[in-house]
Amino acid sequence: MSDLKATVTETKTSSGHAGFHVEGYEKIEYDFTFIDGVFNIENANLANLYKKWARCLAVADINIYNIYGEQMKKYFDHHGIKLVIHKTKIGEKAKTIPTLLSIVEAMTEFGIIRKEPVLVIGGGLITDVAGFACAAYRRSTNFIRIPTTVIGLIDASVSIKVAVNYGNYKNRLGAYHAPIHTLLDFTFLRTLPIAQVRNGFAELMKISICSHLSTFELLDKYCEQLIELKFGRADGSSKELIQAADKINFEGIHEMLRLETPNLHEIGLDRVIAYGHTWSPLHELIPETPFRHGHAISIDMAYSATLANSRKLITDEEHHRILKLFSRAGLSMDHETFTEDILEQATAAILKTRDGLLRAAVPSPIGKCIFLNDVSKEEMNAALHRHKQIVKEYPRQGAGLDAFVDASDTGECPAGEAEHDHVVVKNPLNSNGVKDINGSNGVNGKKKDSITDIECISKLTQPPTTKVMA
Repeated sequence: MSDLKATVTETKTSSGHAGFHVEGYEKIEYDFTFIDGVFNIENANLANLYKKWARCLAVADINIYNIYGEQMKKYFDHHGIKLVIHKTKIGEKAKTIPTLLSIVEAMTEFGIIRKEPVLVIGGGLITDVAGFACAAYRRSTNFIRIPTTVIGLIDASVSIKVAVNYGNYKNRLGAYHAPIHTLLDFTFLRTLPIAQVRNGFAELMKISICSHLSTFELLDKYCEQLIELKFGRADGSSKELIQAADKINFEGIHEMLRLETPNLHEIGLDRVIAYGHTWSPLHELIPETPFRHGHAISIDMAYSATLANSRKLITDEEHHRILKLFSRAGLSMDHETFTEDILEQATAAILKTRDGLLRAAVPSPIGKCIFLNDVSKEEMNAALHRHKQIVKEYPRQGAGLDAFVDASDTGECPAGEAEHDHVVVKNPLNSNGVKDINGSNGVNGKKKDSITDIECISKLTQPPTTKVMA
């Protein structure tokens, strides 16, 4: 939520021309709640956010809907809230203006009211695109986020940036638009594929290598267990692992907020959390099948660590420790497409984004960071050649596991499955039974309309709440 205060004063230029000077200050505040079982019927946190409206438009990842859709319906039905679900698939190739417009169409069809919040459920790609749709719709429509992936929970949830890709450039079109609330439910990781857990692990490496040594130590200690047992949410997780994972997640998010909230609109361009994001924004989309985001930034981070080591900013031991952790996690450290030419193109692109300076974040030492602005083309290329030789000494010669997007990432639908569909759950106080409605914007031109019975599925965990004000 925002509260804008401003002053207007009369001015006069040195040439005698009259005018005005406007000085405005916008207070931005939004909340985070850590909660296990957000769709448990006994847990009214989410329902309370929609009581005023007695209805909810949800933009949901289709994979999440397939797993949790029935539970979502029963939850809202139980609380007497009319639910409309707009199902979508959004991957890097579908993180586009047409996808954004499909969400806008759903908002128009729903008849969203000015201050009424859209509920966005899915990974970082979903929250990015749906958040941008909300930013654009009537120039500012509220939304509530429920991220469901490691990247969504740890990284995308913290930022107020929303965007779509343009051409081969990630997030080239976007805005700054804060949600009114973010609900952080790590139990979604139980059903997240291991490849996506690994993908998100990279974001924790990003923040820990350059800003939080104690988190890096925990990642180093529990690396394989964190990935294989989905941050302590999978069956067989020990109490020790669960406690370590919860500490990593809480402190990682807290550190991201500490760094981001003073600079929500990126007025300051030296950003610690831009580690791994100097050359990766262009490189990520270069292969015909794009990299998963975590692997793209891991290549950038590993190369940046080699660059830092070449400058003696980190020791050989620290350098090896960083690269070894990337390798143990199954994250990429190099690829044949990471070339001198790509470095040159990516550097030219990022200089425009960063107001003419490279501002490359590198560790110095682990847990702290500095920014490099004076890296010559010759130094970059020399570091690249050295990096490619060094990573050959590691398993898979620097290649990552599950490094490229698949059908679950791309936003492409299997044959016969519509990319966007609606399921409407009616308020049980107003109607009953099940009916079929033929209409538009659904599978083969048909819209599904159903009402479900109510069942209690699982148990409530009381959440702590974090409020952000900047």
